[in-house]
Amino acid sequence: MIDKTEMQHIASERIGILFREAGKAAREHNLTRASRYIFLARKLAMKFAVRLTREQRRKFCHKCYKFLQPGRNVSVKTNKKTRAVEYTCKECGHINRFPYVREKLSTRK
Repeated sequence: MIDKTEMQHIASERIGILFREAGKAAREHNLTRASRYIFLARKLAMKFAVRLTREQRRKFCHKCYKFLQPGRNVSVKTNKKTRAVEYTCKECGHINRFPYVREKLSTRK
């Protein structure tokens, strides 16, 4: 019998595959299929209590759950006042804000 951690590991691998396939579908101008892959990946993550990575969380709108592709259905800009990168979804108009932190001097060297 498979234990919980092994099931979560398998689910996280499948989530990675679904995000990769969503990227391929979006490059082929099929955003509906890409959004479906995102929906399935989120469903797997919720079912098996798997946390999405930072890169995965930034690839979809958190209101309408559409796959975001800069230049097509999202505009990306930085906001100096809130110190965040703003992703504005062109499907629903929602603004996803992701904070950025300045580099430390020790890591730049």
